[in-house]
Amino acid sequence: MAQEGEPLARRFLTAWVGLAHRAALAVVLLACLSAGGGLFFAADTLAINTSTKDMLWEELPFRRNLDAMEAAFPRLDEEILIVVEGEIAERAEEAAAALAEGLAARPDLFQAVFYPEAEEFFRRNGLLYLELDALHALADRLAEAQPLLAALSEDLSLGGLAAVLGLALEEGAGGEAADEIGAELGPALAAMADSAEGLAKGRLRPLSWQALLSEESPAVPANRRLIVVSPVLDFSTLEPARAAIGGIRALVAELDLVSQPDLRVRITGDPVMLQDELKTVQEGIGLVGLLSLVLVTILLGIGLRSLRLVGVTLTTLLIGLCWTALFAAVAVGELNLISVAFAVLFIGLSVDFGIHFALRVEEEMLHGADVPAALKAAAGTVGGPLALTALAAAISFLSFLPTTYRGLSELGLISGAGMFIALFANLTVLPALFALFPPRLAAAHKPSRVGIHLQVVLERRAKVIVGVALLLGIVALLAVPFARFDDDPLNLRDPDSPSVRTLLETLDDPRIEPYAVKILTENLESSVALAGELATLPEVGRTETLLNFVPEQQDDKLAVIDEMAFFLGGALAGAGAPVGDKEPSARRADFEALKAAVTGLAGLPDLPAATRLADALSRLDPTPANLARLETLLLGYLPGRLTALAEAITAEPVDVDALPEALKARKLTADGRSLLEVFPAENLRERDERTRFVDVVSAVAPQATGAPMIITAAGRAVVDAFLQAAGTALLLITLLLLWRLRNLRDSLLVLAPLTLAALLTIAATVVLGRPFNFANVIVLPLLFGLGVAGGIHMVARSRDEARGAASGRALMYTSTPRAVLFSALTTIGSFCALATSSHKGMASMGELLTISIGLTMLSVLIVLPALLALRHGLSRARP
Repeated sequence: MAQEGEPLARRFLTAWVGLAHRAALAVVLLACLSAGGGLFFAADTLAINTSTKDMLWEELPFRRNLDAMEAAFPRLDEEILIVVEGEIAERAEEAAAALAEGLAARPDLFQAVFYPEAEEFFRRNGLLYLELDALHALADRLAEAQPLLAALSEDLSLGGLAAVLGLALEEGAGGEAADEIGAELGPALAAMADSAEGLAKGRLRPLSWQALLSEESPAVPANRRLIVVSPVLDFSTLEPARAAIGGIRALVAELDLVSQPDLRVRITGDPVMLQDELKTVQEGIGLVGLLSLVLVTILLGIGLRSLRLVGVTLTTLLIGLCWTALFAAVAVGELNLISVAFAVLFIGLSVDFGIHFALRVEEEMLHGADVPAALKAAAGTVGGPLALTALAAAISFLSFLPTTYRGLSELGLISGAGMFIALFANLTVLPALFALFPPRLAAAHKPSRVGIHLQVVLERRAKVIVGVALLLGIVALLAVPFARFDDDPLNLRDPDSPSVRTLLETLDDPRIEPYAVKILTENLESSVALAGELATLPEVGRTETLLNFVPEQQDDKLAVIDEMAFFLGGALAGAGAPVGDKEPSARRADFEALKAAVTGLAGLPDLPAATRLADALSRLDPTPANLARLETLLLGYLPGRLTALAEAITAEPVDVDALPEALKARKLTADGRSLLEVFPAENLRERDERTRFVDVVSAVAPQATGAPMIITAAGRAVVDAFLQAAGTALLLITLLLLWRLRNLRDSLLVLAPLTLAALLTIAATVVLGRPFNFANVIVLPLLFGLGVAGGIHMVARSRDEARGAASGRALMYTSTPRAVLFSALTTIGSFCALATSSHKGMASMGELLTISIGLTMLSVLIVLPALLALRHGLSRARP
């Protein structure tokens, strides 16, 4: 740009490029050696930190609350949840008990294993935790089943079952009300029919006596067991929970729980989801980088139309990328889930410098200059704009440095430095490569037909184009209030990863609440008092302290349990006796007796289950093996159920001191501080409900922490960081343009299309339903830095041509629009590759960057030339 204050800079750039050209071999060798060494060091040094909390400044109030909670209860936020589900409750119970026992035997992998059902305390006192009405209902069911249980406890065989059903048949034949018999025996006969039908088809389906004898809760699935383990974490590795997770999976395989068709064992929890997320990032970022490089190469080939130009440009890009990786390793040391995308961003942005420089060299050579002269001319004409665009891009990245959002500030630091590295590489390595591999150019290219027609349209329809752009800007501005920010990091995780899918599929279980608030209080008494205050809030569903595990109405419940012990005592006297072995002939006789009793019951009205069972028994091949299987299917789980009932009716009064130590360790610290958990009344996956819940709880308990507090506070911190960074970037870039262009009108011309592109980008998030999130908030500050590059080049070339510094041609006939177009296309190609990432955060960043750069390209190539045409009042310029 030939304007005041620039000759010194031009002379420096020209001299620098000339020096690189003369010392080409030394420059290239030194660059390749340093790049190789830098890449080796970065690969050996750089790690990935998947912690989302570490992406925000530790001095934020919510971080201090979280740190205090973690110091008091260090394992709560690092627990792994094992979900064991069986076709029937007993299968889940068996598998969970075996799994919990095996995990507890591995203290090298697990600090603690919490499985309440295995605790003697809960086995003995479990009935006290039922609501009084539910306990009465259970007592009534067991009273009705007492004759059945008493008879079967004496003879746990098909014969004993036949005898019980025979007695029921006699009562029905004797005039007992058929509907009463149906109510008493209907569920049991239906369950027996299921087992018998399954056996006839070769599918073993045991009868669940727990389902028959217990009142199933509609909220808590009876066939699901939850085990909570605190893993031993190794923070010296990239995957701290890897050994523990591997140990769980190995034990599941050892117990042969995977191959069982009626069992399902899954794991979730933050350590598992973070490991799955890290795996997604590690597996995807390499493919994304490769795809980015391929797309950039293809677009370079189309834009530069010379294999040598493509080769030297890509070589320069790769050397710069290695240098940037070295900088990241030295300056940061580890990457987070956002800064890991620096390589893709560098590929998409660094290539812009090479395109502008290479096309300007090509243009000079096509007009008769040799390589040294073309390099000097390119350095003098595009070197200044390249330096300016590098500085503007760096400003947009570095604008996040003063914010509390460490995730983006680290990406900003790496990528901001990367812009200067890219500039240095393209003004040093690229000229040296041109010296060693001078481009072979065809005859001079004629101006593009598209460029000719576009120039004509832009001059003749400049007012219309500017008017349409203004209208689009106003419409987009109206959409801005509807833009939203999604602050839930769960939405950025891969919903198809096993751990996330497990969590999402089990959120209907009230025992699993990922959005519970945790509050640390001085003691149990203050915890209980605060719980009472919070429980009055309509946004709070329930609260939980250690005192909640002391059952209410114990006297009334113990009276009911004593009554159950009285009428069940005889039936449970022989509890636990296994199904006895019988001679095949005796078992065949029992089977025939059972068939006869069931057939008789099928003749009674309103007993469709008896008809089903009779049909299934008649179709069953009565081999000794089949009859043994049938006996096991129907009665195999009864002894265990009788044993559990026998233990449950020995319940005793419970106070805080009687609670198991494993439970108290999860609610009280050694110095007496107490944990209060607050559960929401609404679904907190909805942002408005979550924000409302957080605000009302925080007003009562400012020290509260937990997922909803962290999510909401982090979201607000990120939005503040975004606004601060966007404002900083816009202000500094504006000042930079005013200083460099020395003209307010030209500066506004550069900023106008960027403002339009920014508004349209925000409107696009509204129309497409793609909210801003923790990853893609970088887009708008970045748009100002990246988008300004094309505007600077267009305005600078327009000024040069208008002043006759070059050939005096129309802007659209020069190489500059083509350079802007293909630099934007290569950037879009790189970001499109990022959009294919399986990590939703990086993919959303790629999607929105693709949209914003595309809109910026259209604004710079259409709206800006129209504004320039209006400014200069040009008639059709000559080619």
